[in-house]
Amino acid sequence: MKGWLARGGLRRRLLLAHLLTIAAGAITLLGVALLLAPGLHDRLMIAWLGPHWAATADDSMIEMERATNAIFTVAMAQALAISSGAAILVAVVVSLAASRRIAQPLERLLIAAQRIAAGHYRERAPVQGDYELARLAAQFNTMAAALEDAEQRRVALIGDVAHELRTPLATIAGYVEGMLDGVVEPDDGTWALVLDEVNRLRRLAGDLQELSRVEAGQVALRLTAIAPAALSAAAVARLAPQFAEKGVALHIQVPADLPLVNADLDRALQVLINLLGNALHYTPAGGDVTVQAMQADDAVQWVVRDTGIGIAAEHLPHLFERFYRVDKARARATGGAGIGLTICKALVELHGGRIWATSAGPGQGATFAFTLPLFHRHE
Repeated sequence: MKGWLARGGLRRRLLLAHLLTIAAGAITLLGVALLLAPGLHDRLMIAWLGPHWAATADDSMIEMERATNAIFTVAMAQALAISSGAAILVAVVVSLAASRRIAQPLERLLIAAQRIAAGHYRERAPVQGDYELARLAAQFNTMAAALEDAEQRRVALIGDVAHELRTPLATIAGYVEGMLDGVVEPDDGTWALVLDEVNRLRRLAGDLQELSRVEAGQVALRLTAIAPAALSAAAVARLAPQFAEKGVALHIQVPADLPLVNADLDRALQVLINLLGNALHYTPAGGDVTVQAMQADDAVQWVVRDTGIGIAAEHLPHLFERFYRVDKARARATGGAGIGLTICKALVELHGGRIWATSAGPGQGATFAFTLPLFHRHE
């Protein structure tokens, strides 16, 4: 029996469950009817003939009443048996259709799950069946799409890391081979170039380690009450010399009476410095960068706005992805790995805030904003 059920799968199990339910109902109906019908028949007959019928009836009438009762019981049992059989036959047909309607989408969902488990991440389940089954298939497809996206990101990450490692390693190998062949003079300038590439590799390794720790939630935040004005002033003080050197005006518009935020000072400062550094990098001399802060519901919102090169609309949804660059050639020339904004996003979300970017388009500047939750005394 178990082997038959296992071979038939869910459809046979559903059919068997329906048949057992129908059989149990039919047996219960027949048993209750046979148990109660004779007594009910007697009471109805007495009520029809009158309460004094038993005292005035002779033996032949009593015998006829008993025979009538027996005939009625047999006729009722036969009718119930025939009707139960007909009901079971109809129920079998209906159960076959119902079990197929339920089992078929689930079987297709199982096949899709098996193919995804085997690495076919493009597989999708057909959205069909009743409301709940259709919702299940839709949610399954959403999960499959997320898995496919994650796999694509993993493959892209491996390729990007390989590329970022290959470029400085090729430069180092070229200089070392040149020195060994006597083509390149091993002077201080050559060693300085090699050291620059080594430092580039060190920064990349550090950024990757930082990113993995932040995205895995392994960064322990030392949350404390922080004044938004103090945080903004600290970030501006760090980068003010670089802004002055490039000739980019840096403006700060942060009210001193803003409520305190609940954040890790070092990590929040890291986010704001990174955004200011990006704004400085992409803003030409003579441009402006503005830092603003304001209360937004139960959080404080920082806004870093520049008058730089701007960002095309198609790039905005991808700015916070790993290794994504708007201008790949320019970023590589200046040593950027495209990880900084990804780390910023992970740190902000670790605080319970959110981060986003907007731009009117190329040449129209860009705006980056993020929020940090307010500090409450009970925290």
